[in-house]
Amino acid sequence: MTAYTVDFEPVGRRGRCQPGKSLLDCARQVGVDITSLCSGRGTCHACKVKVLAGTVSRATSSERAVFSPQELKAGWRLACQTYPASDVKLGVPAESMTTLQRTQVEGLEVAVPPEPAVSAYRVELPAPSLSDLQGDSERLLETLNQQHRLTCRTIDLDVLRQLSPRLRAWGWQCQAAVRDDEVVSLGPWPSRELGLAVDLGTTKVAGYLVDLSNGRTLASLGVMNPQISYGEDIISRITHASGSTSQARQLQKLAARAINRLAADLCAQVKAKADEITDAVVVGNTAMHHLLLGLPLDQLAQSPFVPAVSQAMDIKARDLGLKIAPGAYTHLLPNIAGFVGADHTSMLLATEAWRAEGVLLAIDIGTNTEVSLIDGGWITSVSCASGPAFEGGHIKDGMRAARGAIERLRLVSDDIQYQTIEGAPPVGLCGSGILDAMAQLYLAGIIEESGRMVEGHPRLRRGKQREFVLVSEEERGDKPAIVITQQDVRELQLAKAAIRTGIQVLLETNRRTDEEIGQVVIAGAFGSYIDVASAITIGMLPALPLDRFRQVGNAAGMGAKLALISRHKRAEAQALASRVNYIELASAPDFMHTFVQAGSLGKYRMVHGKRKEIS
Repeated sequence: MTAYTVDFEPVGRRGRCQPGKSLLDCARQVGVDITSLCSGRGTCHACKVKVLAGTVSRATSSERAVFSPQELKAGWRLACQTYPASDVKLGVPAESMTTLQRTQVEGLEVAVPPEPAVSAYRVELPAPSLSDLQGDSERLLETLNQQHRLTCRTIDLDVLRQLSPRLRAWGWQCQAAVRDDEVVSLGPWPSRELGLAVDLGTTKVAGYLVDLSNGRTLASLGVMNPQISYGEDIISRITHASGSTSQARQLQKLAARAINRLAADLCAQVKAKADEITDAVVVGNTAMHHLLLGLPLDQLAQSPFVPAVSQAMDIKARDLGLKIAPGAYTHLLPNIAGFVGADHTSMLLATEAWRAEGVLLAIDIGTNTEVSLIDGGWITSVSCASGPAFEGGHIKDGMRAARGAIERLRLVSDDIQYQTIEGAPPVGLCGSGILDAMAQLYLAGIIEESGRMVEGHPRLRRGKQREFVLVSEEERGDKPAIVITQQDVRELQLAKAAIRTGIQVLLETNRRTDEEIGQVVIAGAFGSYIDVASAITIGMLPALPLDRFRQVGNAAGMGAKLALISRHKRAEAQALASRVNYIELASAPDFMHTFVQAGSLGKYRMVHGKRKEIS
């Protein structure tokens, strides 16, 4: 039998599929991690792929049970049940990928013509002599302007302090990095043109090292935000920073230290030095923005919750404690409101959601969730205090998305089918696994619509409180069982109710219904990994057809990259933020009534403040 080539998109991997091997087997062989909870038996339906080109085996009974005739005709199949009959090109949707594989998808390049704020120029200077005693700085500026037809007028002081010895060491030939009319960095010719984009999140800090000459991402990396030791949520950090000037300065230094660590580690990946980074862009929620800049925070925690500054800013990187090129600037995108920051502006910029025709919902899910409704170009936004539950916080066996975390889960009769990150032995539940567990227990009748756990299942037991055993002590070799408790369910109800209430308030404000939403864009670390069907099952998201949902990964980071690469995108971000109408959620009419209604589980629509169940 002939082996066929299988091309996996958007991952960009391909390999030869040997005779008798399914598409799932081939994916594993070439390092594409597709979710499979049932070990390839076709019962979990988690390994959905789309055949974009080529011929494959006929649909099995398992596939006909999960896909409609129209979906099968469109190419949708289960990877474990499908065998290539020619060379094949496959589309692997985000929901079919494991956590680590999705991280790779988040690194896909954003196409934008390079138009950076900093440009590099080769300069060949005449050496001074007894008949030419012009100062070194004047010599550099005059030569730079003549050779490249610029009007550069100044050199950053820290660059100036190194100028004379370096020009002589480099034989009067150098590369000048120019921002507007200022030389912000000097290096030997040729040097790399590097930029740094940062998403300063409440929980994680994501960084991207970019070649400014072509816009290509050279390396990307994420680290935990060290501020988390002073509180998992924004309010805790605001409270800590407001305690004293030294405490606020402490949080500022932690943020700067995290960015410096990222910059150094990213540069190490490409054998560069951090002082070769000549420009940076940072986005984050309003509190993270203010903490990094050392701005006052008290007004963010007091009604009417206004930021100290909303507009875009350009600050010398060294003034923030950032260790990059001597004269480099850091550009911060504009905030929208006290609890809708530059990260949401960046997300809207990257997804171009604001250009959508019809009604579009854009959701950035995290410890604080921002939601925007775009209706014919008009943007309305809210902020929802969803808390850390979806990132494993305040959940008994919750954890970050790390090795051994259960990320996918199904309840089949009395058995639990699950998949862990890297296939390691289970040690806890990350956000996507927690959401799956709640949805599965609800569908099985183990959790009622009210969120109450009911007796009757062999895996349900009572200790200090009711808990459902996902992985028993015996299965873990006498280690403590991994469970979901009644208190966990309550924490999740509060988190999902906050998000659904925000969505409902936006719909009512714009006199729209959820059926009118044409597309839902979901961003954020947690939002990228969830099973949308599970989120619909528990009522966190509106009950819409799955093809209306698009998971876009760390769109805030992608937006930061766009602003780093393009001056035009920076201006676009400023114009975008100025168009947003922000609604303070707690002041919305019938907020508390809607919040209570949204806490119940199940598929429903809200009509005039009342829940309407959907079968």
